Amino acid sequence: MWRGLYTAAAGMMTQENRTGVIANNLANVNTTGYKRDRALDAEFRPMLIRRINDDLPIKVTDFKGFSLDRRPPAVGTLGLGSYTDEIAVDHAPGNFMTTGNPLDLAISGNGFFVIDTPEGPRYTRNGNFYRAVNGDLVNSDGRAVLSRQGRPINIPENAANIIVTAEGGVYADGAQLGMLGFVEFDGDPRALLKQGDSLFYPQAGAEPQQATGAIQQGVLERSNANVVNEMVDLITNYRIYEANSKAVTTQDTMLDHSVNEVGRL
Repeated sequence: MWRGLYTAAAGMMTQENRTGVIANNLANVNTTGYKRDRALDAEFRPMLIRRINDDLPIKVTDFKGFSLDRRPPAVGTLGLGSYTDEIAVDHAPGNFMTTGNPLDLAISGNGFFVIDTPEGPRYTRNGNFYRAVNGDLVNSDGRAVLSRQGRPINIPENAANIIVTAEGGVYADGAQLGMLGFVEFDGDPRALLKQGDSLFYPQAGAEPQQATGAIQQGVLERSNANVVNEMVDLITNYRIYEANSKAVTTQDTMLDHSVNEVGRL
C-alpha cells in the first residue's frame, strides 16, 4: 500500500508540472513568435513481481533437489509511477499576421534572427523590430538586431522606402544597409533552449549556419499556442490529477483500516 501511495503521488506531481506548462502556453497565446512547450512524461522502471510461499510442483527437470529454475513463478510487472522527463519546445510555425510595418519581419520555414544580449548572441522568431534613437535596428526590448558580421544595423534618420529581402538584405532608398543575421541549427529542434523573452540560446556544440527559410516583410508570426487546444489539455490534465488524488485517498483509507482494525485483531 505504501507503494501505491508513492505511485499515485508521483502521478499528481507529473500533472502539476504539466499544468504549469499549459498555463505558460495560455499566457503567451498573443506573444509574437512564441513557441509552445510540451511536458513529456516517462515511466519509472517497472518492477518484476513473483509469487512467494508457493508450493511449486515438481518439474521433469528436477532431479535429487536440483532444478534448472526453482524461482517462484512471475506474476507480472508493477508500475512505479511517472515523472516529467523533458519540457520540449514545439517549433511548429504560427499563423502570419499582416501589419504593413516595414520593420515587422516574419520567417517562413527554418531560421532565427540574431539578437545581441549581455550573455552573447541569442536567437528569436519574434521579428517585431524598431528603429532606436541612435538609428540601430532593435527588438521590443531595445536589444540590437545583429547583421551577418555580428554588428548592429543602422538605419539613417531620413531613410525611406525600407526594403528587406527574403535572404535578409536591408535596403533604404536603394542603398544596402546590411544583411540580417539569419541562421538555423541544422534543423535540430533540440539544439536551442529557451531563455525567456522569446529568446533561445544554443546547447554546447551547436553551431549556427545560414538559414534555409525566407524572410517576409510587413508580417509577424503569431504564437503557435492555440487557446482551445490548451484548454482541452488543461481539462484532461485536471481529470488525471483528480484520479490520482482519489487513489491517494483510497490508499490512505486502506492503511488506516490496516493499522487501526486489522492490527487490533
